[in-house]
Amino acid sequence: MDENNSKHEHSSGGKNLKVYTQKVWITLGIIALLVILIFILKAAFNVLLMVFAGSLIATYFHGVADIIETRTRWRRRWCVMLSVSLSFIVAGMLFWFLGAKISEQVGDMSKELPDLVKTAEDKLKQSSLGRKIIYYISGNNSQKLMTSFQQIFRTSFGIVGDFYITFFIGVFFTANPNLYKDGIIKLIPPAGKATAKRLMDRISYTLKGWLKGMLIAMFFISILTLTGLTIIGVPMGLALAVMAGLLNFIPNFGPLIAMIPAVLIGLTVSVNTTLIIVALYLLIQAVESNIVTPMVQNAMIKIPPAMIIISQVLFGTLTGGLGIILATPLLAVIIVTVDELYVKKLQNNQS
Repeated sequence: MDENNSKHEHSSGGKNLKVYTQKVWITLGIIALLVILIFILKAAFNVLLMVFAGSLIATYFHGVADIIETRTRWRRRWCVMLSVSLSFIVAGMLFWFLGAKISEQVGDMSKELPDLVKTAEDKLKQSSLGRKIIYYISGNNSQKLMTSFQQIFRTSFGIVGDFYITFFIGVFFTANPNLYKDGIIKLIPPAGKATAKRLMDRISYTLKGWLKGMLIAMFFISILTLTGLTIIGVPMGLALAVMAGLLNFIPNFGPLIAMIPAVLIGLTVSVNTTLIIVALYLLIQAVESNIVTPMVQNAMIKIPPAMIIISQVLFGTLTGGLGIILATPLLAVIIVTVDELYVKKLQNNQS
């Protein structure tokens, strides 16, 4: 009897061990699949970001075409062609008249960068606050900062091939946007087609308003920065102004990045000049934040500033620099989508 019980316990123990082993392997398999899925989604998200960037290019061309069509009443095809042609002509003229000067100043800035950093370090060593700043950005701390900076901006956007892909996606979207819009709508069940079309129209309107506001803000920042730096007498003012305008496309972080080379160049002149440059950049950003940004938000959608920073950190962590650059329009699209698909329906049900 005892012998039978021991055999039964041994058999059940073996079965339990086998079941436990199977559960362990199943769990490991699920974890492995989740890891693989995360990597696939991350790679796919990078591709989706390039598609989104391409759609922004198409949105810009069609936004300019809307203005031309409103004023001329010409056929849409001709307005789009004129929009693309005018954009390239204006860009070519700017490059022709300003490109050589900007290229020269950027080249000088690159050559002088080590000397600028050395001069800045010598100036900072003359004060206790400066010595603390040097301590935090030197040695291991400097290496950590540089590693973090490289990690943020080491993205597909930095690869020339991906830039061309994004550009050609934008060209195809510009040439025949209805083909892709209708294709997406066809995938939606019949009951949701009207909502999908309304959502896409609203997203298009929001992005056009956002792009219009951003272009005005970038031009505004460039002109004010060039004027201020010229009055102060800072060298390489044109390159710094163009850099400030372009980097204003990235809220919060862009203006801070644009200020760094200006401060380094200012330190080669004097500490007072550096303080004036910092005050100038802060003043311009204050004017832009209190005048231009509200205009942009009224043209698209009001986004809480904290949400912009959170989205930049989130998308930057996932995809790097491209995520940071596109964080604001992506957040606008998400807010519009949630409002159209959830908030409005909830309000209708309550009423």
